[in-house]
Amino acid sequence: MPVTKNLSGLAALDKTVVRDLDLLGTTTRPWIPERRTGTGAPILNVLIVGGGQSGLGVAFGLRQESVDRVLIVDENPPGKAGPWIKFARMETLRTPKELTGLDQGIPSLTFRAWYEAQWGEESWAALYRIPREMWAEYLQWFQEVLSLSVRHSTRVERMEWQATDACFAVTVTSHGKEETLFARKVVLATGIDGAGAWHMPQWIRDALPERCLAHTSDPIDFSELNGKRIAILGAGASAFDNACLALDAGVREVRLFFRRPEIVRVDAFQWADFPGFLRNHVDLDDSLRYRFIRHILRMGQLPTRDSWERATRYKHFFLHPGSPWEKIQMGEDGVHLSTPSASFVTDFVIVATGFVTDLKLRSELAALEPNIARWGDRMTLFGDDPIDSAIACHPYLGEHFEFQEKQPGETPEVQAVFNYNYGSLISHGFGTSGLTGFRYTLQRLINGITGQLYRDDIEHHLENLRQFDEPDF
Repeated sequence: MPVTKNLSGLAALDKTVVRDLDLLGTTTRPWIPERRTGTGAPILNVLIVGGGQSGLGVAFGLRQESVDRVLIVDENPPGKAGPWIKFARMETLRTPKELTGLDQGIPSLTFRAWYEAQWGEESWAALYRIPREMWAEYLQWFQEVLSLSVRHSTRVERMEWQATDACFAVTVTSHGKEETLFARKVVLATGIDGAGAWHMPQWIRDALPERCLAHTSDPIDFSELNGKRIAILGAGASAFDNACLALDAGVREVRLFFRRPEIVRVDAFQWADFPGFLRNHVDLDDSLRYRFIRHILRMGQLPTRDSWERATRYKHFFLHPGSPWEKIQMGEDGVHLSTPSASFVTDFVIVATGFVTDLKLRSELAALEPNIARWGDRMTLFGDDPIDSAIACHPYLGEHFEFQEKQPGETPEVQAVFNYNYGSLISHGFGTSGLTGFRYTLQRLINGITGQLYRDDIEHHLENLRQFDEPDF
């Protein structure tokens, strides 16, 4: 990993970005009429919930289309938006270092341009994958060089449609104070758990005290685990990432338990990384989309080769395939857990069971959720069998990531909310669940938002045309 930065190189790149944007000649002509509520409160054109990479990309894309009155809010403090510093624990990103998409076609905004400006082309050639913390640093630069303002420590509590003003009343809290924002469109750029919640089996949570238990999304002080026995439930990427950190911290042992008869070794993301799938999955009929994603989900998630090699070099790292937990309880000498074939005693449990997709778990959507269509509302059978329950609960999205009405024609306002997070998996494939998807989906989302804004004001634009009388000469 490079050590010395060339700060003058980054300053020069900043100027290049400004020049490139100027060369593109993006129009700054305002085209969306300003709106206010009946009480005179200003109405945002777009409220973006989430200030991580997705939210920043959406805000930049909207600016390129001259959409003004856009606000990004994020519940985390500055520097902690997204997973990279908050709970992600891999050493490097899993995607190839050449990834593009967030830059939206502007070479000077790519990660490679940012990297080479500071460490040079030879260092880039030697780099295998992007270090996780370096990616977070790049995102911070991306936000700053484009002057994308994020209102941090601001949590969205609820959203309600205000028909008289044709906008959402969005209640937010910030530093203990409550406020209502008004927005015509809302983008949920809320990441991997943004359409549900992190999942820990309740029977495990009920059985153990907090001092002995954590989910992979929780803060964990691995230095406190030195010399202890660790049991991890799950065998995906986050399970191995946490195992590696525990092993590096000097734990006595790590035992990793999972249901499958062997570790997953084939990466569905690697297969899916081509334009045909990433761009066009959404355009397939429901049956085909279902078949693709069902198979991908059944393939399972694997650790990276780096994490696998890093963990398995330790002699006190043990794999337990075909070993779901059947019972767990606190004993005097530690945590007692049982599998179908054996029993174990451990000191600390890490649950790597991922997340569940369920809009009912999103308190901010409580007023809208009953009217949002799921896949189970549109597709109940595949052949003679009920569709997979894990797929049925996903939101059924439109071609631009917009929610769809459960009963067409009854609550069209739900289509003014765009679900640009992992909950789009069934409808849009890996469009938001992998960094490579941005290249194919950001513009689709932007087109959907701007299209709605234009159509909503169509009579205004027609009247504006009728009144237009500026002579050319």
